[in-house]
Amino acid sequence: MARERGKKYVEAAKQVEPGRLYSPAEAVALVKQVSYASFDATVEVHVRLGLDVRHADQQVRSVAVLPHGLGRTMRVLVFTQGEGIRLAEDAGADYVGADDLIKRIEGGWLEFDVAVATPDMMGKVGRLGRILGRRGLMPNPKSGTIAPAEQLPRLIREVRGGRLEFRTEKVALVHAPVGKVSFSAEQLLENFGAFVDAVVRARPSGAKGQYLRGLTIAPTMGPGVEVDVAQAVALAQQAAA
Repeated sequence: MARERGKKYVEAAKQVEPGRLYSPAEAVALVKQVSYASFDATVEVHVRLGLDVRHADQQVRSVAVLPHGLGRTMRVLVFTQGEGIRLAEDAGADYVGADDLIKRIEGGWLEFDVAVATPDMMGKVGRLGRILGRRGLMPNPKSGTIAPAEQLPRLIREVRGGRLEFRTEKVALVHAPVGKVSFSAEQLLENFGAFVDAVVRARPSGAKGQYLRGLTIAPTMGPGVEVDVAQAVALAQQAAA
């Protein structure tokens, strides 16, 4: 049974031309217009990839650093010990520790957005895999969230400044936020370009044929806007230059 859309959605959707592929700049401007939420909605990008994710060499998992952040404060937890504790605290991490944090998490506490760890802690942190893994919070070398103590300040700054982890889902889709409706069109456009550039750079070795099959940008509440892939890639190249 087809999903029945509300009146606000239907009215907003009238502003989007069916079948049209918008330029990134046009799409960003339109998304700000069609959002009808009473709160500062998130702007999300949905990417359809030409991958068969059943194969290990066609998985995508990487990070993007958005120049204007995500529009929300990221709570950073760091598993470390020794000198790493001082470095993480000085860099502004919200929670820093070792066995004490592990026990809190085993007890059900999960009041953080990103978990980072130094390599010497992974033997202990590994037992949290069932808890953190299913929520996408487990420190992982592929996402760059395992780093030596001396790199913690840089990593924490990136997380607070707009570091975004993304990965493919079962149907070869990647979803990610790129800001808020309250951002200026220029800020959203630059974040969008940085994200697309990261997805392009993360092309797996097993990818064949057309890699980017479709791009849609949409607000939390509102219709999606289809983006011209070629123009999005050109924008990404400019962002990387």
